[in-house]
Amino acid sequence: MQYQRQHEHQHLNPGQDFPSPTATAPLRLVVADDNPVIRAGLTALLSDREDTTVVAQAADGREAYEAALRHRPDVILLDVRMPGVDGISALPHLVRLAPVMMLTYSHETETVREALRLGAGGYLVHGEFTTEQLVRAVRDVREGRPHVTPGAAKALLTHLNSSAPAHVVPELGAPLGKIPPQNLSQLQSSMGQSSRSRFQLSTREAEIMDLIASGMTNQQIAATCFISEKTVKNHINRIFAKLHSTSRSQAAAKWLGVA
Repeated sequence: MQYQRQHEHQHLNPGQDFPSPTATAPLRLVVADDNPVIRAGLTALLSDREDTTVVAQAADGREAYEAALRHRPDVILLDVRMPGVDGISALPHLVRLAPVMMLTYSHETETVREALRLGAGGYLVHGEFTTEQLVRAVRDVREGRPHVTPGAAKALLTHLNSSAPAHVVPELGAPLGKIPPQNLSQLQSSMGQSSRSRFQLSTREAEIMDLIASGMTNQQIAATCFISEKTVKNHINRIFAKLHSTSRSQAAAKWLGVA
């Protein structure tokens, strides 16, 4: 009885510390990518933090839309190339539900331009950002501050120099409209932060690693690059050594920045 009265007294004590009702809740994310390695890597990366959590995964645009309807996330991370409904096709529908950040391996000029035109709040290319930059980008996109990594920015330079206004090419972490045309050349010098330079891969090795990350088999890579499967295997052995990896999935995760 004495313990019970003491416990009740402690429970009613106005000076007792309680969790703050205004504590910041983690950002709730949906990850949409047809590559299971990327989905799993991003989910592990972003769920193992206090400030972000992944509430759903999707393998195409339709699943992303259904997940967004069901979970109402704070931000949707969206790949471009997916079977069924791709990211660009789904984008106009998804931006009505939540801010969308393209998180992809595609950095073609028209794709980047179209994604931004359709309302994407950011465009990040795998291999061009650290974990902390990714989390910062997610947080900023949620607040309406766009992010674009150097690869996506570079893809826009030709169009920008010919006709487009400078506000369509932000640097990673810089808001739209803050980069004057005379400073755009600085973007090109930042390309060295890519995965290729980080892992010291040759041009051919980087090309093959791209294809590995996209899910191609050795036979498909050989046909795409017009080389023999034996040559592909030799390149892969060198790639694995440079990435300190023992499997395709492990190498892809490191290459894409989700390991």
